[in-house]
Amino acid sequence: MIYPSIDKLLNFIDSKYALVHIAAERSRDIKHENNLQMPFHKYKSKKNIGKALEEVVEGLICIKKD
Repeated sequence: MIYPSIDKLLNFIDSKYALVHIAAERSRDIKHENNLQMPFHKYKSKKNIGKALEEVVEGLICIKKD
């Protein structure tokens, strides 16, 4: 079972493609800068991509629409 679920994620970001792009960018930021937006113990995921998706669900990552 994947956490967070795709259905929950699509409530925050309306496009799967945008979700992939945002999560990949944030994952790279976490890897290079080691900068997390929540305390480390609150993450369920061990991998950076999972942490990025958890940040999306928590509302810590927003999309600017042009």
